[in-house]
Amino acid sequence: MHTLHDDEAESHYLGQFIPLHYHHNMLTDKNRMDNFKAAIEATVFEGAKVLELGGGTGVLSCFAAASAAKVWCVEFNPVLVAESRRLLALNANGHKVEVVHADAFTYLPPEPVDVVICEMIHVAMLREKQIEMIESFKARYRERFGDKLPMFIPTAVIMAVQPLQQDYDFSGFHAPIIQFQRVFAEHPGALELSPPQTYSIIDLSQPSSREIAWEGKFKLTHDGTVNALRFFTKNVLSIDHLDASTIDWVIDYLVLPLNTPIAAHAGDELQISFSYLAGGSIRSLENSIRASLSVSSQK
Repeated sequence: MHTLHDDEAESHYLGQFIPLHYHHNMLTDKNRMDNFKAAIEATVFEGAKVLELGGGTGVLSCFAAASAAKVWCVEFNPVLVAESRRLLALNANGHKVEVVHADAFTYLPPEPVDVVICEMIHVAMLREKQIEMIESFKARYRERFGDKLPMFIPTAVIMAVQPLQQDYDFSGFHAPIIQFQRVFAEHPGALELSPPQTYSIIDLSQPSSREIAWEGKFKLTHDGTVNALRFFTKNVLSIDHLDASTIDWVIDYLVLPLNTPIAAHAGDELQISFSYLAGGSIRSLENSIRASLSVSSQK
């Protein structure tokens, strides 16, 4: 199995390199916005103290401020610091949010908090540094404030993978490329060759490793050519323990092409393995994928 080294991961702070209009576009994503708002409303109680790590435009901090007594919104990118302050000033509860220009990897609030929001999430936990950031935060928070940790939004992440026959014809130009697919939309160019399987569950309230590795088998349900894997990421934003319900956010799917397509039939067994570091590059996952086929004996 492919072993990753830290030098294969993207070492920059991703948010510094995302143009401002990208953050503006995130405000138009109702799937993201509505679920985060619902989770924050369900978690942040009246008078709570809240910390957001990587605040962007400040929207999630603003949602929290509807109930919270105080919110610290930490952002490293000076452009986003100015923009979040501008936008928060236009909103009714914005005055309860203090935008802090600081590195979220080192910042601690001046007093204990009840809830921590950290939305630095990319599909498959790639590129952005959420796990690394939360683990770093928990260590220094315990050192200053003791062992009782705040609640986290998201509280857990569930990841799954699925083999596909993906159409890579673009107006007659064949191009096996990395693609993102909208959640819950129709994808006529993708033939699902087997149901998805969960490969990782991360509880962010518990110690979490950046190392993700999986090996599993799929019983193919259709004839086709396995030429891609689709990756799913569901963020469990909050849990209602009284009725065992959750508020979730499913990120757009990530589809990675296989280096060598595999012709297969229904009933064949496909073996897949991969390994990568959370926060690493998309290519590091793509390059680690191994796929092989066991032909069904019932042919």
